[in-house]
Amino acid sequence: MTTERLTLSQALVRHLAALQVEMPDGTLQPYCAGVFAIFGHGNVAGLGEALWAQRASLPTWRAHNEQAMAHAAIAYGKALFRQRMMAVTTSIGPGATNLLTAAALAHVNRLPLLMLPGDTFVSRAPDPVLQQLEHPAYGDASVNDAFRPLTRYFDRIVRPEQILQSLPRAIATMLDPASCGPVCLALPQDVQTEAFDCPDAFLQPAPLRIRRPGPDANELLAASSMLRRARRPLIVAGGGVLYSQAWDALDRFARAHGVPVAETQAGKGSLRWDHPLNLGAVGVTGSPAANDSAREADLVIAIGSRLQDFTTGSRSLFGAPVLGINVLASDALKCGGAGLVADARLALDGLHAALGEWRADAGWSTTCAARADNWRHRVAQLTTAEPASGIRPYDADVIGVVRDSTARSDETDVVVCAAGTLPAELHKLWRAGTPGSYHVEYGYSCMGYEIAGGLGVKMARPRQEVIVMVGDGSYLMLNSEIATSLMLGLKLIIVVLDNRGFGCIARLQSASGGAAFNNMLDDCAVPGQAAARIDFAAHARSLGADARHVADLAELRTAMVAARSATRTQVLVIDTTHTRTTDDGGCWWEVAIPEVSSRDEVNRARAAYDTARKERQR
Repeated sequence: MTTERLTLSQALVRHLAALQVEMPDGTLQPYCAGVFAIFGHGNVAGLGEALWAQRASLPTWRAHNEQAMAHAAIAYGKALFRQRMMAVTTSIGPGATNLLTAAALAHVNRLPLLMLPGDTFVSRAPDPVLQQLEHPAYGDASVNDAFRPLTRYFDRIVRPEQILQSLPRAIATMLDPASCGPVCLALPQDVQTEAFDCPDAFLQPAPLRIRRPGPDANELLAASSMLRRARRPLIVAGGGVLYSQAWDALDRFARAHGVPVAETQAGKGSLRWDHPLNLGAVGVTGSPAANDSAREADLVIAIGSRLQDFTTGSRSLFGAPVLGINVLASDALKCGGAGLVADARLALDGLHAALGEWRADAGWSTTCAARADNWRHRVAQLTTAEPASGIRPYDADVIGVVRDSTARSDETDVVVCAAGTLPAELHKLWRAGTPGSYHVEYGYSCMGYEIAGGLGVKMARPRQEVIVMVGDGSYLMLNSEIATSLMLGLKLIIVVLDNRGFGCIARLQSASGGAAFNNMLDDCAVPGQAAARIDFAAHARSLGADARHVADLAELRTAMVAARSATRTQVLVIDTTHTRTTDDGGCWWEVAIPEVSSRDEVNRARAAYDTARKERQR
């Protein structure tokens, strides 16, 4: 066995640079597209030196916030359907803990992310070093231990040769569709710089392949029998349809068997928005077409979905048995249903072959197709109406202007969003024409993901227009990667909807009987002080973007046309109202209300809550 004398950091970086993954078309691509890095004393001397040496084969990008750079890396993997990934590295201490929110986001959404935070000295000779956590009961404690419950694989490398086993295990975790998620290799700063005899084979890894687990014969037989007995089946398409790249298989199955399809947030774009059997969004943020069909279905086939409460209406929406198709058994068996543990594409193809000429009841297919068509017409109405003079627009108005600012936007744009009211409106109203054109992080609903996520999407899809739609609250939480987008020459169009506070939660607070408190800026000013007035356009300009505040929808239309023709990041700000949302569709969502309160409004909300819970239990 031939070897080369390398430091831990050098071996790690060269292995990452050499990794290639086989894409669905058979070509090989670099698996790790690059490393986002914010250097500090815990990683600049060791990992930083190794990254510099390999900068031609493994790009390194500097970001402005550790959480944001991890969001960008996660968005990159999501935009490419988990076929490729990025790594991030930080120093010890706050640099590392700034990654924790992003780690949770990647874990919830089952998305790949390789985290390489620095760690304290294994030798402990200089302890305690700057930013080191000391715990009186645990001599080996490190802030990086906080990653353990937030990752799918964690290891602390205390000898350089350990990387020979730990890094391939981390990569295998991200490649496995059932275990895919964030992984963390904590790198003590002294071990980063220690040398060992690295086998040449580690520096020349074999091409990677993503596993496609096929269906078990007995489970496939049971699933096909369930379908044959159904007259009114409904498919709920989740993110697994996209990660499996099963959209063509889903289209074939739906058309051949007359089965209508509803889409989760993660699964939106599995079928074209104008597909005759696409009922649109399902659940709390769902369309009336999808939700009415979900209530009437006699079998729900959930494909690649976690079946979270927004999809199931806190388990009140589906009145029928559930057949779960998923690569992860625990997801396949949710809602007390039957499971078919398999890759979405292979499962659909297997069911298609097993069902032969079987079709859903013709009346059911016709009814659902009519509902889908009616909903498409209603979406057009909702997104092209003009607000009355003097009335601020709401999210649907802005979505329509952004969407219609170019022909075939459903195929040329990627819309990015994450939290607040906007994901609900986009889920109902955005027209997704191609897989991946709808990029909304709603598994963790993480405020601050939007702009950083847009950057990651643009890195993955540089030839598409990436439009970030973000509320003022999320913008204020995390906007620093506007500067990174300009530094990297990656243009974004960022549309900021300013409703002057956390409007989504203000409405929830009111609906729960609560007083207006601590959400809208006007409700937060201390006595004798005025509410904050924030000039978002001026702020974005200070970061280097071209930015303007538009007075109304007409100005937004003109500004969107100009933004599309620009070559650098554009920020458009428009004032909106938080008091109005799209009334069509939706279903119950369980939010617990206090049992006792001095407010009559809370007591009435509690009574309504108790009634709704009793209805659910029937």
